[in-house]
Amino acid sequence: MENKEIKTVGIAGAGTMGAGIAMVCAQANFKVVLFDINPIVLESAQKSNLTILNKMLETSRIDQNVYNSCLENIIYSSKISELKADLIIEAIIEKADIKISLFQQLIDLNGEETIYATNTSSIPITQIAAGLSLPQNVVGIHFFNPAHIMKLVEVIKGAKTDQNVVNQSVNFVQAIKKQAVIAADAPGFIVNRIARLYYVESLKALEENVGDFQTIDGIMESSGFKMGPFKLMDLIGVDTNYSVTESQFRLFNYEARFRPSRIQKQKVEAGLHGRKTKGGFYNYE
Repeated sequence: MENKEIKTVGIAGAGTMGAGIAMVCAQANFKVVLFDINPIVLESAQKSNLTILNKMLETSRIDQNVYNSCLENIIYSSKISELKADLIIEAIIEKADIKISLFQQLIDLNGEETIYATNTSSIPITQIAAGLSLPQNVVGIHFFNPAHIMKLVEVIKGAKTDQNVVNQSVNFVQAIKKQAVIAADAPGFIVNRIARLYYVESLKALEENVGDFQTIDGIMESSGFKMGPFKLMDLIGVDTNYSVTESQFRLFNYEARFRPSRIQKQKVEAGLHGRKTKGGFYNYE
């Protein structure tokens, strides 16, 4: 793939991550189309982004001109036919078959001049790309939550990813004022491989009644972590965190150290997914 200046960005999925990524791109003056099949999710994303912008304006982190341009730079759409861009970032459910199906629709719509990036936390890029007609155009661009605050972004090259696609992805990450790191296409990449044990061991301690979740959070925060594991799971989404743990457990051939927690599974089944549902390990009503 030839080097091409990225001017437009499409985001597939208007959940917490998708909405945050759209905001970051709009702030960097990219034209953005934020797509979701659910109009209610789109409306929620628009309200969330407006709240963030208002707070940034009130605290003088942005001026009125940036505020106005951010509003103008994002189009919210429930029509996949409008999801045309130089770079498309997928931020939907963590299911490989659903991601592959969406990407093939987008390839048919956009063609070979577009970069197709996945924000997956754990699914191998090579696995996603293998099911597509343009595997060389597929790359991982993995943001962290909340996207408008967290500086780190992992760029992951699949087995068939064109090096120019990787280079352009790194340039894009730098253009939105984030820190790009190149990660191998290995289970969990860099951050989730390391961070998984932060969650899993904390959940094991809770299962074994070593301490309650508030105490474990307090200990970790007083040890230097900015947020305890249970507060962080609530912020990320208990369901998302559990899904990533399940995926990594399989990819590591069911190593016991990555075993998902039955406590976390129970939260997911009860619909207690964290801040987004007003309740997870903590109550946010």
